[in-house]
Amino acid sequence: MFMEETPPEVSLPLSVKPLSSPFPSGCPGLLSDAMTDVPVDSAASARTSPPEGLTLAEEEELRSELAKVEEEIGTLRQVLAAKERHCGELKRKLGLTPLDGLKQNLSKSWHDVQVSNAYKKTQETLSQAGQKTSAALSNVGSVISRKLGDMRNSATFKSFEDRVGTIKSRVVGSRENSTDGLHSPSGAGDKPPQDNTPF
Repeated sequence: MFMEETPPEVSLPLSVKPLSSPFPSGCPGLLSDAMTDVPVDSAASARTSPPEGLTLAEEEELRSELAKVEEEIGTLRQVLAAKERHCGELKRKLGLTPLDGLKQNLSKSWHDVQVSNAYKKTQETLSQAGQKTSAALSNVGSVISRKLGDMRNSATFKSFEDRVGTIKSRVVGSRENSTDGLHSPSGAGDKPPQDNTPF
């Protein structure tokens, strides 16, 4: 009922070597030595024709080039790692910490932002908007002060001011009249009280 599925063919580079058995030889109950000698690249060796559109010679040339490129990549990684270690040593000898590097990067980034055209245009726009807002507020302030001055000089305000003055004089005058008839028990006599009114 169950059909055996064959695994898909996997092509490995020629530089991959088969692993030897992880088990010590002669261990009873473990895989026999014959089982561990099966080559890893059996799928590639079993293939008789090169991939579609390539001759056997072209395939071999491409595999050779691939191996060289992979080797160069490994060498470049080693060189880069050595350069990064050397750079770290130089920074340590100079007393530069990672925080100093971060500060320097942030400073450079901020400088780059300030030099950018977008930042300059935004700064100019905000500056112009600030100047216009300042001028508008100045105009509003002068208009308000002028209106208050006009209102103070108006007949209505003068009439109100006169009435407040009249009421004040009546209140202060009536207070003085009411204290004339009272005699102070301390014998202060005829001394009039001080005027402490807020008007």
